[in-house]
Amino acid sequence: MLAMSDINCIKHLRNNKGLSISEIQRTMGINWRTAKKYADEDQLPKQKSFKKKGKMHEEKWGEIVSDWLFEDLKLRKKLRRTKKQIFEELKEMGFQGSYRTVCYF
Repeated sequence: MLAMSDINCIKHLRNNKGLSISEIQRTMGINWRTAKKYADEDQLPKQKSFKKKGKMHEEKWGEIVSDWLFEDLKLRKKLRRTKKQIFEELKEMGFQGSYRTVCYF
């Protein structure tokens, strides 16, 4: 699967530079059919977007943990919060999830 930047490059080479399919294929190092597909197709493939689910993403907890982790990046490694410390602090704030949920996040 090609990245969107590669597809846009193929379209640019075809439309603006006027290269043939074979020249695009050699330049990009891709299959001829792939070059033809993206060079002559009007529609761009849509990027898939995944909606994150779960207690950490749907409620405020994920945002809180993200902020804490971002703050901890500025600290020395020994002074940063551990997963257990994060879980304990969340529990004090009313978090109903498990330790494993925090670890996966």
